[in-house]
Amino acid sequence: MSIKLVLASMFTALTLFSYLAVAADYSVFRELDKQHPPGNVAVSATGRVFMSNHHFYGVDARIVELKQDGTIMDYPSREFNQKLNPVLGVVIDDQGILWMLETATGHDRAGHLIGWDTLNNQLYKTIELTAAVLPVNSFLNDLAVDREHEAVYISDPAGGDNAGLIVVNLTTGQARRVLDSTIYTRPEDIDAVIDGKTLSIGGQPIRIGIDSITLDINSEWVYFGALSGEKLYRVHTQYLLDAKISANMLRSKVEFYANKPISDGITIDNSGNIYVTDMTHNAVGYIDTDRQYHLLHQDADKFSWADGFATTADGKILVAVNKLHLSPAVNNQQDMSDGRYYIIQFDALAETTVGR
Repeated sequence: MSIKLVLASMFTALTLFSYLAVAADYSVFRELDKQHPPGNVAVSATGRVFMSNHHFYGVDARIVELKQDGTIMDYPSREFNQKLNPVLGVVIDDQGILWMLETATGHDRAGHLIGWDTLNNQLYKTIELTAAVLPVNSFLNDLAVDREHEAVYISDPAGGDNAGLIVVNLTTGQARRVLDSTIYTRPEDIDAVIDGKTLSIGGQPIRIGIDSITLDINSEWVYFGALSGEKLYRVHTQYLLDAKISANMLRSKVEFYANKPISDGITIDNSGNIYVTDMTHNAVGYIDTDRQYHLLHQDADKFSWADGFATTADGKILVAVNKLHLSPAVNNQQDMSDGRYYIIQFDALAETTVGR
């Protein structure tokens, strides 16, 4: 065998070993019980961990803080929690503001984007999201926070066919619904099969539109995709931020980025690797900068419906695992889960920054 072949074989073996070493490196950051089924998770620059409880399990507390001593506290207080509609999306930015996305319920069909100052323990900002941007079947899901442009981008899968993005101006409080009812935000005609069972609600296979959303480190690109979909798209923030751009022009600016699995959450590291929850394979994976998808971690229990990610300040990624396919909401109001949920931690492939 030539020296070139030997070196090539050694390089291939080392590359495979390095990948396997990365792929094996995950751990249970926190195991959770029936009172705390996670929705999404957020980590501050100082390591404080906040989490939304998923309302599909019918629990009372909306937002909690996972303390280092193992306790779980309603955040910022029990009284504050009781005034909130269900909350799923949570992101903490580099200024220590915890952004909570309260979905719309009740006769007024209003939701709220709420910013809480975790450093000074006080309300920072509340922006009401009204019927002007929310259809009657709105289901405010996730968000990406852009402090470079003082904007927040929100995914609303709504009823599927009318799924869309909401762009919120943090300075003025103005909100606009964009890419509504387009191929980029609507679900694809694809079944989600988990552990051999097709996921359905009301006897119909689910078709959920835009869900996963994240923003790159330079605040240039918003990446997004439908839960019921195998395509990841992106659009430049300059077009999302342009309140005068026409609907047709904005649609023309959306790019297909990569193929992805059926997924409930994405995030991104500082080098542009996009991490994706891989629901139907009880896994998480990533899309590299060559736009290729790779399986990263897989476990039938530990990644049983991985939901929302959070990046840390020190190269770690947390992901909430809530076994949502076993929740009452999709099982005729019967809780089929074992009551054990997780926050899983693993090493990112590159440096990370909080707020993703």
